[in-house]
Amino acid sequence: SILKEDPKSNPEEVEQAEREVLRLQDENTELSEMAKIRNLHWWTVEYGLIGRVENPKIYGAGLLSSIAESESCLKPDVIKIPYSIEAAYQSFDITKPQPQLYVTPDFAHLSMVLEEFAHKMALRKGGVSGLQKLIDSQNMGSIELSTGLQISGRFSKMLVSDDQKVLYFQTTGPTALAYREKELMAHGADYHREGFGSPVGKLKGINLAIEDMSPFDLEAYGIYEGKTVHLHFEGGVEVKGDIVTGIRNLQGKIQLISFQNCTVTYQNETLFRPEWGTYDMAVGKKVISAFAGPADHRSFKDLVALPKEKTHKIAYSAKDKHLHGLYQKVREMRELKKVDQLEIVSVFNEILASYQDEWLLILELFEILTESDLKNDIRNYLDELAQNPKFSKLIHDGLMLLME
Repeated sequence: SILKEDPKSNPEEVEQAEREVLRLQDENTELSEMAKIRNLHWWTVEYGLIGRVENPKIYGAGLLSSIAESESCLKPDVIKIPYSIEAAYQSFDITKPQPQLYVTPDFAHLSMVLEEFAHKMALRKGGVSGLQKLIDSQNMGSIELSTGLQISGRFSKMLVSDDQKVLYFQTTGPTALAYREKELMAHGADYHREGFGSPVGKLKGINLAIEDMSPFDLEAYGIYEGKTVHLHFEGGVEVKGDIVTGIRNLQGKIQLISFQNCTVTYQNETLFRPEWGTYDMAVGKKVISAFAGPADHRSFKDLVALPKEKTHKIAYSAKDKHLHGLYQKVREMRELKKVDQLEIVSVFNEILASYQDEWLLILELFEILTESDLKNDIRNYLDELAQNPKFSKLIHDGLMLLME
């Protein structure tokens, strides 16, 4: 788009960019949530129709801004489909007119479909599916546990129960812990620079989750500072060590327990060893959310690389700028409803002398004039320009709109 909008772009660069777009479009990859959101955006904000499938109206900006496609999209050969969540899975080719479009009966229905999609997102669902999306992405992401504790990093592993519950998760490399999008003190990426792992769920044989235990409950089960414990989680993860301290959230739920001399195991696998230092165990009975990026954007420096491609600042010539000034004069006459025929004659003569291919400004002059010999002269000139196939349809469509 940047190249195409720049009139001074090298045609070879434009062609190369188009080939790259086609290559990316043809890649057979599983759609990410972002790609599905992109599709929903395309078939609504950009290329949406509204009303009855048999006789819809246009509201998509991409259609409204295209003279040709705003007309052709309503023809019968463009398939009209009732808008539903299936639009999230419909890809598109930005280089061609769309062979099908989606029609929403009203904006309330549009909101309902978008809410249906949002309800399926990892941000709201969390769980195994949400965490798996983060692992598959291999990018920075975050999960939130039922205590509100947020873990941000590159997730590399999880253990899953037979009934599809997360038993354990693991990150690799710098990891930060947060609560309500604010990093926990002393639990930033520098401290957890080697990664972070923790069991999830309830303790075996105890119906009350750790996060729901009162101070009295924690004492009754021997989970308090200075105590050596051996925690058996329902999923099979075991944590054995000396409790050093803990962190609670604003509601008093314990979110994090720190151990010394700690060993974490699952079946025959050792997940943490005492010689690795302090073990910080996240507390939560389930993963309630998973999303891209860090919970606290301040936790990681230089996380997002700025795109190399920059919008081209077009250097207009003095002649181009003068033409823009002529457009401004006509615009002011239209908006102020003060049509100056002498000024219009001056603008018209300048176009005849220096801008022979300028059809749109001529059409605007024709629009604001009342019936007169000058208006007839301008109409005759438009008819002459319309003999050029390059401008013919544009001029005829413009005149048709003005006659309505």
